[in-house]
Amino acid sequence: MPFFPAAKLLVQAIVICSSLMQVQCLNFNYQSFSTADANDFVFLNSSIIRNTIQVSPVIADASGRILYNQPLKLWDKLRGTKSSFSSTFVINIRPQTTPGGEGLAFILTDSTTLPSNSAGQWLGIVNVSTINVNSIVAVEFDTRKSDSEDVDDNHVGVDLKSIYSIKQEPLIGHGVNLSSSEDITASIQYDAKSDKMTVFVVLTRTSEQNMGNPIFTVELDLSKHLPEDVFLGFSGSTGENTQVNALRSWKFTSFEIRVKGSVNLLWLWILIPIIVIILLVGFSYLLHRRHKNSMKQKEDDEKEIEQEIQRSSTAPQKFRLKELKAATSNFSANNKLGSGGFGTVYKGILRKEEVAVKRILKNTRHGKQDFIAEVTTITNLHHKNLVKLLGWCYESDELLLVYEFMPNGSLDRFIFGNTIPSNADTTLKWETRHNIICGVARALDYLHNGCEKRVIHRDIKASNIMLDSDFNARLGDFGLARTVQLNEKTHHSTKEIAGTPGYMSPESFHTGKATVETDVYAFGVLILEVVSGRKPGHQNEQNNYYRSIVEWVWEHHRMEQITDAIDLRLNKDFHEDQARCILMLGLACCHPNPFERPSMRTALQVLTGEVAAPAVPTEMPAFMWPAAPPVIREEMDNSITGGHLTTTTELSGR
Repeated sequence: MPFFPAAKLLVQAIVICSSLMQVQCLNFNYQSFSTADANDFVFLNSSIIRNTIQVSPVIADASGRILYNQPLKLWDKLRGTKSSFSSTFVINIRPQTTPGGEGLAFILTDSTTLPSNSAGQWLGIVNVSTINVNSIVAVEFDTRKSDSEDVDDNHVGVDLKSIYSIKQEPLIGHGVNLSSSEDITASIQYDAKSDKMTVFVVLTRTSEQNMGNPIFTVELDLSKHLPEDVFLGFSGSTGENTQVNALRSWKFTSFEIRVKGSVNLLWLWILIPIIVIILLVGFSYLLHRRHKNSMKQKEDDEKEIEQEIQRSSTAPQKFRLKELKAATSNFSANNKLGSGGFGTVYKGILRKEEVAVKRILKNTRHGKQDFIAEVTTITNLHHKNLVKLLGWCYESDELLLVYEFMPNGSLDRFIFGNTIPSNADTTLKWETRHNIICGVARALDYLHNGCEKRVIHRDIKASNIMLDSDFNARLGDFGLARTVQLNEKTHHSTKEIAGTPGYMSPESFHTGKATVETDVYAFGVLILEVVSGRKPGHQNEQNNYYRSIVEWVWEHHRMEQITDAIDLRLNKDFHEDQARCILMLGLACCHPNPFERPSMRTALQVLTGEVAAPAVPTEMPAFMWPAAPPVIREEMDNSITGGHLTTTTELSGR
């Protein structure tokens, strides 16, 4: 159920919100430092020596830092709070040269790294490259007047992103000498409510828990100079002269205050996760319902498709998906025979027989419609020149068709090649080409005139002509085929034109309808490409450009050189009169005027020598629409009735 993960997320959101409502303050107190405390700090060129933190190395031109490893929430925009704090510590600066140098500083910073080249006057706070770049605020205890802006060599100052103090005060008037090697107690108190920082400095031996009067107070809103989370600690440095910069103890306390006039956004942290959880629950529920509805829809589709197919008394066998997956090694690429706009075909071994399994593309616009059309159309067809459908499967949104296996694959593998003679083993002989053309003609004559319902194939092309072991032609791929009643007009309304460019008749682009005449046109193109060995698309011969193979062959006919269009790989090994007759038939089938094309019955009679080839004009006629029917024309199979083209069906997209 989708609600359990959502409930878990809701609990997690409540826990997070509860933790956000708690005030996160930072408090600690170190009376001295031992090695056991080392894990509480980040040491940057610093160390613990004899219960004291040595902030920087005691060598010339060195710097170091010591940082508490937990950050302080200095301010929180979301909750509208700021943190006030008090940092009280004891330092001891012991000169190693006369005089000593340079100094020590209490710092608040966003970085847990030590700037390079930050020794000397830089006090480990910044370097020349990071001035006004790094987010850092420091209270410096300076023992050397290294800059003209320093008041003397014994002062305390507040620095913002640099070593140049916005406020500084000499300590000599307060009875404190930083370089006296005595313990000195300092306290830095920040009031977030008034945005003021106050600094106290006294000799430890005289403090007696009383810090006395402040050294100075400076107005300072830390939220304008530092990020919400900062690290606390100390930095120190030496220059040409050296000193020990030691930290003996450190006590830090903090507490949050509500900023006057701020907007408390905490409720958003509570509300937003709850809203998100509600949306997640709703979304999960919708996904669950959609998935459930989708599964039901798939079940309904399976039942509908099976009912449509089983209506035929000669319905093919239904296979299970797991059978076909096993037969094709789960549709392995090694078993792929070919692919097209309708799907991919795989070789398989099914019940010890070789088969071809067509896996129809998912999510195709008319996938199920074409699937049903192909199964219901071809299952009622029985002809030796048609590929036999063995069975089908629709399961888990997979549309699959099982055909008898054609060992030699599709015709296009053999007829397309270079014009220069190549391997004779892959070049079809003239007799084989003639038999293939005759086989396709017999199949189309059967579809147009030999069935109870006339079938328009709509996608005749070389890749849909399969070759058995004896190179006999078998017409396949009935995905676009439609059955129509003879002498009736049946339309399948669609928005797109079906077919393959190069094989489509010119009128189909105007009418959007398929007829037996459009099938005849595609057959004519097939004749020309089988005889010439050329593809039906663009031809470029001796700088002459032709849009199609039809124009190219017609130009040879115009120049009375039509046999020059025959595939050069045949090395002129063909029957010249027969070849001329077949080419003339191909041009007749491709006549721009559909009324002038022969029927498939006539085309088959020409191929078998029963009648002569139709007369073809020398010049290729111009296409005109609407086409004018001839005044007198005798047809053998009622292709034209009443001055109209044969029964049509609108072309659909593939």
